[in-house]
Amino acid sequence: MPAFPALSPKSLSPNPLRAAMLLAPLAACLLTGGCVLDGASVRDAAKSAGFGPKEVAAPDFVVQSRRGNGDFLPVGVSAPPRETRAKSAAGVQQLEAELDASRQRNEAKGRDAAKVGGAVKPPAPPRVLPAE
Repeated sequence: MPAFPALSPKSLSPNPLRAAMLLAPLAACLLTGGCVLDGASVRDAAKSAGFGPKEVAAPDFVVQSRRGNGDFLPVGVSAPPRETRAKSAAGVQQLEAELDASRQRNEAKGRDAAKVGGAVKPPAPPRVLPAE
């Protein structure tokens, strides 16, 4: 007995009905596969037939957190000017100096804490009562 009876040499004899039955699923896949590029028509048909997921309303906190105008800017339109201007070169250098000073203060505090932590003796291990 062959492993795949549908593909045995005997079954591949020119029988138009059998060939049509074998090719029908392939043709159906190819025909509906072209519709899946965007998927909308197949999805809409499945939804209308009752196979798709049920529509669920967004929770209140989601609706409240969304902006009213969530559209993207069209191509060729510039974004509106920002309310805050970029820092000048002097402002950037001043900010870098402030951040470096803050980093140095934090590192000094860390070194002091490490010294204090190294000077403290660890607690003695708890005494274990002898087993009875």
